[in-house]
Amino acid sequence: MTTTAAPRSAAPGTAATSSPAPARPGRFTEADCRVEDFAALVDQVTELADYPHAADVQLNVLVYDAAALRASITSEQDRIEVEAELVRALTEGPGVVAFKGAFPDTAVVDRATASFDEIIAAEKAAGGGHNDHFAKAGANSRVWNALEKLAVRDPGTFVDYYGNDILALISTAWLGPGYQVTSQVNVVRPGGKAQDPHRDYHLGFLSNEVAAGYPAHVHLLSPVLTLQGAVAHSDMPVESGPTMYLPYSHQYAPGYLAWRLPEFRAFFAERHVQLPLEKGDAAFFNPALFHGAGNNVSADVQRMANLLQVSSAFGRAMETVDRTKVSKAVYPVLRARRSAGADPASLANALASAAEGYPFPSNLDLDENVGGLTPLAQSALLQQALDEDWDDERLSAALDAYATRHRTDEI
Repeated sequence: MTTTAAPRSAAPGTAATSSPAPARPGRFTEADCRVEDFAALVDQVTELADYPHAADVQLNVLVYDAAALRASITSEQDRIEVEAELVRALTEGPGVVAFKGAFPDTAVVDRATASFDEIIAAEKAAGGGHNDHFAKAGANSRVWNALEKLAVRDPGTFVDYYGNDILALISTAWLGPGYQVTSQVNVVRPGGKAQDPHRDYHLGFLSNEVAAGYPAHVHLLSPVLTLQGAVAHSDMPVESGPTMYLPYSHQYAPGYLAWRLPEFRAFFAERHVQLPLEKGDAAFFNPALFHGAGNNVSADVQRMANLLQVSSAFGRAMETVDRTKVSKAVYPVLRARRSAGADPASLANALASAAEGYPFPSNLDLDENVGGLTPLAQSALLQQALDEDWDDERLSAALDAYATRHRTDEI
């Protein structure tokens, strides 16, 4: 963190001068990483009084009661204040927040779990078996691009699941509008091994050699391009290995080069915390937070989480998702729910998870600006179709035309 010295006294008739702030290096190196500096940040204590909408502090992690949080948002100004508090929690605060009862009706979680189980079985039968980025292959199962696969297999569950207001609240608070949702399901069975502690996408996925080539300000930018989270699809007692967190570790500027170093891993092993969750709870954290899935040492708990990576409209997600396919799959459900009087906000939340919320990149020879400096976003097209009650065939044709306008081979 950069601090500025107090102004020096000046002689009468002369302008006051101040000491220059310490210069941040142009590039971080492993030599900049000192575990003593790291420890000073991690030693901070989370005070509940600093976060008026939080219900509790557990293991230095802020815990919010989702029902109480919903009740506290009665106006747009209330929402802005809550969003600001959540951002403060993820920056100045511990860097991780949990929401108890994020999904008050866990039946929709169970429906999604059933679909994910079917996907896992089908992929296994087809010879699949995807490794984890940060853990050895073993008892774990992972579903990549689970968002698209759920939408195509069970669009009704997709709409109900991603219509969740807490997911939309934290995503909008951190990233603003136009965010992109991707998800990966992780199942850790008894005996499943822990992940190595790490930071996440973007810079967290690069080797130290490559990450060191990025200027220091990009290391500070990377965390605000994505939001990491997880929805508990099962109860997660500590023995089942819920995510290990190191609160306040996200504040360590050269941390993208530090997390692989042995002394930092040893510090993490000694100081990390694990917050037990119940089915329907959710946790979100700054992607620069040192974290990793824990060992499942239970006898019979199969721990399942839907890992959410929400990306800024200004960045790109880790996975390629066929948003046209997802939009076509869920539109009939969105339309039917709208006709039945479903909450428009819930449908808008699901739509935001289904469609591309940012109009670029595009083929600007074909895709003209609409009402400003940008072409129409796919999500805006889907919302227009919903508002005007287009039939499925009209929406499908419009989405195909939209996709054509985004292909350079049509010039």
